[in-house]
Amino acid sequence: MTIMSNFASSFVDFDIPNWFASEHLAGMLRGIEKEGLRVKPDGYLAQTPHPAKLGSKLTHPFITTDYSESLLELITDPKSSPKETLTMLRQLHLLVYKGMPEDELMWPLSMPCMLSSNDEDIPLADYGSSNTGKLKTLYRSGLGIRYGRRMQTIAGLHYNLSFGDDLFTAWHAQTPATQALTLTEFKNDKYLGLIRNFKRLTSLVLYLLGASPSVCPCFVSGVEHDLELFNNSTYYKPTATSLRMGKLGYTNSVQEHLDIRYNNLPEYVKGLRRAIQTPHESFEKLGLDDENGNPIQINNHILQIENEYYSPIRPKQIAMSGESPTEALERRGIAYVEFRAIDLDPYSDIGIRLSSACFLEVMALYCLLSDSPELMPEEEDALAINIERVVNEGRRENLQILNNGAEQSFESWMLMHLNRMQPLAELLDAHYGGNDYRVAVALMQGKAGHPESTISAQVNSDSKRLGSLWQLGFTLAQQHRESLLQQTLSPNTQAKYEVLAEKSILQQAEMEAAETEDFMEFLKQYR
Repeated sequence: MTIMSNFASSFVDFDIPNWFASEHLAGMLRGIEKEGLRVKPDGYLAQTPHPAKLGSKLTHPFITTDYSESLLELITDPKSSPKETLTMLRQLHLLVYKGMPEDELMWPLSMPCMLSSNDEDIPLADYGSSNTGKLKTLYRSGLGIRYGRRMQTIAGLHYNLSFGDDLFTAWHAQTPATQALTLTEFKNDKYLGLIRNFKRLTSLVLYLLGASPSVCPCFVSGVEHDLELFNNSTYYKPTATSLRMGKLGYTNSVQEHLDIRYNNLPEYVKGLRRAIQTPHESFEKLGLDDENGNPIQINNHILQIENEYYSPIRPKQIAMSGESPTEALERRGIAYVEFRAIDLDPYSDIGIRLSSACFLEVMALYCLLSDSPELMPEEEDALAINIERVVNEGRRENLQILNNGAEQSFESWMLMHLNRMQPLAELLDAHYGGNDYRVAVALMQGKAGHPESTISAQVNSDSKRLGSLWQLGFTLAQQHRESLLQQTLSPNTQAKYEVLAEKSILQQAEMEAAETEDFMEFLKQYR
């Protein structure tokens, strides 16, 4: 079998394993990390600091910032059902609106609008005077000088998912060839198999959940592109799905040939560390410090830290204090996977619908239980071609993608996989009750056959109807604000979050008071 034929082989004649039953789904946990820009009433990026009522962005467990001071990141606890996760995400949105200046809005689109032409007008997140906080800000400074701050204002949603040990224990017992592996090693192997298969199906996610077929002119100002203009106010591609995941978004030529592989955990860790330890000529030219001797990037290597690696999915382990992500993976194995190829759903006031969450879980289970051959560079190249096609013209009639070394109808390929997912949706519904998972798969099957029903098609249609992408984003932002502020938190929930905010501020103050080491000395040791 050639490497290219592996592209199709993992899903051929998929059958649910005989040993697998709905009770093995016990212990599944999921959480969401959702980004969103704070904007002023005129739609421009808010220049105000992170709202004090929301607590310390350095130490608050649920409300922080991503790249910019204006880019909020809301993080849920791991929850035992999708509905519980979305309930907590809604609570966090309500808290944000109660804590923000009254005239500010949360931008509902992944792609920003109304950015200044000056990169410096995008404020870096400021985490205070502790060395930990300063390092976080320095990392963002490095991203800005490497790729431009504009790119860092793109927002997305990460869906984090883990399966319970009951599933892996039962599976391990049914797999004689793996008896020499510990349960942790077995889980690592199966999670990496899930990741490889998710990478094979990323095009499906971009088509079904993609919501960034267009951008505001400010985003591509001074950038070479092949987008079309409508109404002098929006650049777009008529059949695009997720420009965020294409050449204009979170991709860069430096990382295209890193060859970080997902075939076993030591190999993955080694690949990431090699990128963190290897200087890159273009980043060396930028220098480590400015003309006044102030640091402007953590180092001049391909990656400053692990998080700089842009991938549609990552293996994750919760890092302890002072521990890097790769050290955490190496010591305790993979705890969960992070699905990252997800645009914000602008039509949801919290950025994601229940149907999307349920579909991602069905797809994750499908990827986990399907055979997953090793993923080698030749196949990765074919997948990259498919992603580029679907990003730019995923809704084009009769679009073809590469499969098993040959061209295949994208629609028939999608429907084949969605049909094979149906029995898994039934098992998930049997475990959780109701029919949310079956409804989700049926909805996606409908979208696969009807491109006009996708979110990306709706964004283009509504942008044209309202006059621009900015007008669509602004209209939806106002609607979401009104909708959320009509909701209330219980007194107990409100009190819990108020205590958390106050505690986070105290924690940051304690960190700053306890540190005596000069930052430059700290950075020297870190480097």
